[in-house]
Amino acid sequence: MSETAAGDSREAALVKQSATSPTGVRPSGNVLFITLDQWRGDSLSALGHRLVRTPTLDRLASRGVLFANHWANAAPCGPSRASLYTGMYLQNHRSALNGTPLDARFTNIALEARSIGYDPVLFGYTDTSVDPRTVPPGDPRLHSYEGVLPGFRPIVNDPENGTVGREWVRWLAERGREIPSDPKRLFDPDLSYPGASDHPSSWAPALFSREETETAFLTDKLLAYLEEHGDSPFFVHASYIRPHPPYRNPAGYHDLYCLEDVPPFVAHETREAEAAMHPLNEVLLGLPYLAAPDIQAERRQLRATYHGMQREVDDQLGRLFDWLDSSGLSTNTLVVLTSDHGEMGGDHWIFGKAGYFDESYSIPLIVADPRPTADATRGLVVREVTESVDVLPTILAWIGVEIPTQVDGWPLTAFIEQGSAPEHWRREAHFEWDFRHPVTKLAESYLGIPSAHCLLNVIRSERYKYVQFAAEADLLPPLLFDLEADPGQLTDVSRSPEHRDGLVESAQRLLQWRMRNDERTLVNHFLDPRRGLVVSSDSWR
Repeated sequence: MSETAAGDSREAALVKQSATSPTGVRPSGNVLFITLDQWRGDSLSALGHRLVRTPTLDRLASRGVLFANHWANAAPCGPSRASLYTGMYLQNHRSALNGTPLDARFTNIALEARSIGYDPVLFGYTDTSVDPRTVPPGDPRLHSYEGVLPGFRPIVNDPENGTVGREWVRWLAERGREIPSDPKRLFDPDLSYPGASDHPSSWAPALFSREETETAFLTDKLLAYLEEHGDSPFFVHASYIRPHPPYRNPAGYHDLYCLEDVPPFVAHETREAEAAMHPLNEVLLGLPYLAAPDIQAERRQLRATYHGMQREVDDQLGRLFDWLDSSGLSTNTLVVLTSDHGEMGGDHWIFGKAGYFDESYSIPLIVADPRPTADATRGLVVREVTESVDVLPTILAWIGVEIPTQVDGWPLTAFIEQGSAPEHWRREAHFEWDFRHPVTKLAESYLGIPSAHCLLNVIRSERYKYVQFAAEADLLPPLLFDLEADPGQLTDVSRSPEHRDGLVESAQRLLQWRMRNDERTLVNHFLDPRRGLVVSSDSWR
């Protein structure tokens, strides 16, 4: 059988299995799995942010558990979502870029939910690059990284498509909105708006109203589905694009926050000083799509606009959660809300997500479990380290599915039900960034290195943050930050004699993490002369 036919047969079998559920497990509750794109982990008023207000997310946190030390395991969208959906570190799933195929042999959150009778539906996008071995040559899916994760049935499949979702644009047209020949121009500023000429460029509102945003569109479609779905258990993945750029808000959100109120940036005083700290910084700050504006007012306004985008999302989510309450479904719905990665927001003179910076990987996670077993922890803020790879096993544990061997993360059930960490819980956060590019070879050419050297690993403990590069140290030297003395990570102390022990310990811990989390599909299987196949598993690593 060809690999394509094998993939099609596997998908058909899973759909059939979803109807029969031979495992004996049946869906008994609803799952609402929400991702917000590019949401900084500090941007919650529940965590004391100095500017942004998020009443809806705060309300959700009061009903569940807020994980305040939560980290994405990779960036940008595709690699990070691969970790989120498979429960695997980048070192194992190897979907390194937006456009790197995700190996079809891996299971994922949708396939596992489907295996016990759920019909996992998608509103939004998953940024999944198809395994080329499962489709014929010339298949259209080979021309885009914005495919759908196997196992999801798309109700609304509206990937970014170059900053504008096609279904959103079609919805606007149906509402009577005039659509420019280039739909991206919907995000052009309304320069006729009073005061537009007196503010930096991202202040002016968009050409659509607050009722016509991408977030409003997706929420409308999701509410319509839930209203029609009845009482059957549902598994919904709502993947919201905002507050991902373009940096533009509709009127009413465009001036919600003033640039003068934006907190100070975490950065060296000048772009030049930031670039001089490390060769990778110099590369990143030389990229126009990442580098922050030199004009401080523009830089601060972009951050204020970003926070306005966050508030618009928060308000639309308020509509969704209000409906769940009024319908009575909130009493039987697990809500898991997180982001794929963070946003630099002008810190370190960068916008977007890149490099080894905390701002690109620190993200929110809120889990609201409706069951009485979680009543004692409602409103709890967890400070232990949690990671994106923990989301899949947490959801699977809740719906009663055995956690697959491939999974690198751990369920957060103990935090949610007892309010305490399991024994042997991790002490550090781990994240990776792969900056190769098979087409442009940008970093490879600039640094004179092969693609295999275009990778960094980070281990971040309470005291130290250590960054190890795959390239030779004379090109990309390792970095060490003393987080107690330098929480903004502006000074590398890797060569300081005072911190030598911290450097050695961090490097050893990083190596141990890599070794303990090597791919394990068959390593714990054993062919015993008497017992035949023996399969063991660990309760911690």
